[in-house]
Formats: sequence, structure tokens, C-alpha cells
Amino acid sequence: MGKLDGKVAIVTGASRGIGKATAILLAAEGAKVACAARTMGEGDHMLEGSLATTVSEIEAAGNTAIAVPTDISKEESCRDLVAKTKETFGPVDVLVNNAALTYFIPVKDYPVRRWLRSFAVNFHGAFILSQAVLQDMVERHSGAIVNVSSGAAIGPGRGPYKESAGGERGGTCYGAEKAALERFTQGLAQEVYQYGVSVACVSPSLVVPTPGTVYHKLVSGMDDPRGEPPEMMARAILLLASEPLDKVTGRVTYSQQILKEFGWIEEARGAGVDRAGSGYSQI
Repeated sequence: MGKLDGKVAIVTGASRGIGKATAILLAAEGAKVACAARTMGEGDHMLEGSLATTVSEIEAAGNTAIAVPTDISKEESCRDLVAKTKETFGPVDVLVNNAALTYFIPVKDYPVRRWLRSFAVNFHGAFILSQAVLQDMVERHSGAIVNVSSGAAIGPGRGPYKESAGGERGGTCYGAEKAALERFTQGLAQEVYQYGVSVACVSPSLVVPTPGTVYHKLVSGMDDPRGEPPEMMARAILLLASEPLDKVTGRVTYSQQILKEFGWIEEARGAGVDRAGSGYSQI
């Protein structure tokens, strides 16, 4: 028996990294998974990973998935993703808003076009997809939405600041988007609680080595011992998608924190464990 037997799930950003690991795990736990991203085939993007690869690995394990090429920055594409999933598998039970787009550019230099596109992917897409799946979730009085945040949502606090503190890296936009996503999570959780729908948010406790984080030099490589494997985040997402409503809804948490709290791992470290998380994680 899997934790998600008979369920239908959508995972965005499923071509690589956390999204790929999550899609594989949810499928292994019995869900029929719609894998969404822009990269359909290997070589379509400069980074390794594709929907075709993710779905082929899921199917090779005897589980069920489809690839749905999706541009999360566009409303029509988001709504088409939900419609295609419902047409193929039925109403959506689990939505994982994981897709992300990151530009590390200081605010004074940030092209407005890129700023708006970044917010469209990292924040507005989660709203549009949540709204779309809630039409069935509310009617059925069940469902789970899991948003993926980041340690970037933990702000630098008040000044004065050291010149070498890292502010020049240009993470203000991404941090603001993830902080907004955490507030959105708790607000939406309150709105839909009466309908039995869970909404939660989770960040990695440590940086996850992925093709994207390696490219942005957040880790030294895919085997960087300072990070945590994407499977750790996948397990935390599974936990938040499968535990009873009252145990998880409205939680803004961290992968190792929540896994240890529920007894899924014995040892934990990183954000939410040995150092404070964001303000929303403490509410």
C-alpha cells in the first residue's frame, strides 16, 4: 500500500532536481503523476534533465505518469496543465508548486521584463494552479497543495551590514517571491480549511545539489557534502501531501525539521533545526 494510492498529482518543475525526485516518489507511492516543465527532451535546455527522462524513469519502475510541457509564467498554460491532467487521470488530489526561475541580479540592474517573468513563475503560477485545482478540491472536500519555498525567504534583517555579507549577489527578488509564497500558503490554508483542503509550504534545510544550484554556484557540485539530496525534499513533500489535515495545514517548514518531527528521519540539521527559519515558519 502506497501513501497516495488512487490519487492524482501534479508536480511542476519536474524535469530535474527536487521536482523530478518528487514526481518519482509520489508515483512510487501510488499516485498518477502529471509532470510539468518547459523542457520536454534532453538537449532542449542547457541544463541536464527533461520531462521525457522523468516519465521514462517512472514508467520503468512500473508506475504511472504523463509529461505535460508547461510554461508556468502563462495563465493559459497553467490552466491547460490542470485540464490535461483531469482529462487523463481525473480530478487533482495533490498539487506540488515547485517550478522556479532564478536570476541573481541586484535590484538597481534588474531588467523589468525579467523581474515580472520571475514573479510570474515563482509566485503567480502557484496562485493560478491553486485556483484551478481548488475548483474540484473544494467540491470534493479533500486535497493537498504543497508549495516549495527556499531559505532565500529568510531576510538579512536590519542594518548596518557588512560589505561582504552577500547582498551584492542579487537575491532580493527571489527572496521576496518566496516570502510572498509563504504568506500566500498560510492565507490560503485558512481560506480552504473549512473544505478539508490542506495547504503547506516547505524549504530545503540545506541547499540541494541540482543542475540549477550547481549552475548558479550555490554548491560546488552534485556531490557537495554541505547539501542534502533532492530525495530529502521529496520525502518532506510526500509527508505534507499525505498526513491528516490538522497535522500539517498552514505549516511553513523545512525538510529535515518536518521529517524529524514526524519520525521519518532520526537526525536533522540546517534551517529550522539548528538555525531559525523565516518568520512565517515560526507562526
